[in-house]
Amino acid sequence: MKIKTLAVLSVMMIAVSCVSSKKYNELESRNADLQRQNREMNDRLSSYERSTTDLKNDLTSLRAEHSTLTEERNDLMQKFTALRKNFESLEKSYDALEKNSSAAIAENSRQNRELLAQLDEKEAALIKEKNRLDKLQKDLAVRSQRIDELEKVIAAKDDKMNALKEAVSNALMNFEGKGLSVEQRGGKVYVSMENKLLFESGSWAVNSEGRKAVQQLGSVLAQNPDIAVLIEGHTDNVPYGGSGQLKDNWDLSTKRATSIVQILRENSKIDPQNLTAAGRGEFAPISKNDTEAGKAKNRRIEVILTPKLDEVTKLLNEID
Repeated sequence: MKIKTLAVLSVMMIAVSCVSSKKYNELESRNADLQRQNREMNDRLSSYERSTTDLKNDLTSLRAEHSTLTEERNDLMQKFTALRKNFESLEKSYDALEKNSSAAIAENSRQNRELLAQLDEKEAALIKEKNRLDKLQKDLAVRSQRIDELEKVIAAKDDKMNALKEAVSNALMNFEGKGLSVEQRGGKVYVSMENKLLFESGSWAVNSEGRKAVQQLGSVLAQNPDIAVLIEGHTDNVPYGGSGQLKDNWDLSTKRATSIVQILRENSKIDPQNLTAAGRGEFAPISKNDTEAGKAKNRRIEVILTPKLDEVTKLLNEID
């Protein structure tokens, strides 16, 4: 390209001397166009050369990639062939097993049916048990509520008996040290009065001091109509030596208990249905009978005050 350019320039120089100025200018313009075109062609050539280089590089890369893919394809084909052979072998084995396992399959089917039947029975039993547990849970909730109510009732009874014991103690305070004691145990109040406060020896007639004590006790009982009153007569082990309508200590203890009941009945506010008289004779001693002091303790009247448990019994029946 450079040689052609020089030749053109030489021709133009020779022609300068021969052509007119106008012709020269035309040639000059023509030369400029040719140079511009030459530059454009050189730029295009450079661009083409770069493109060619890039394409060669791409071709080299594609050839390498093609080679890699070809190797991978060949490897996959080998694996596919091996897997196909393995599949064909397994298929043959399966066909053989299927032919030879009809009996085993039938047995397995039978066992499966039995297991399903057992499962159905278990499921039915579980449903039944669940229903039973649900019912028990409901019953337990009801019982828990009843127990709470029972505990409240019992607590109220205990509070009432505490208050009753306090009221009895205050009412009989003047008789302390005279063979009278008041205590609370097992949810009951026990008022114990020795015979020396109430009776003469061998007698069941209550003396004036004893009558006052029983009347004071009756004033408290009249304010507590929901209390059951058990009056027990007790003696020592010395046989009764009197005569007449009494036969033995048992008769004497019963008669003395009845005498206390009669005094309490004088209080019209006491419901007779709450009163019970009982004779225990010498068979429930609180002390040994080998001393005079022990015998004196055994000769006594015990008034046992018990809260009526109708409400408690009703709640217990509901719990049961």
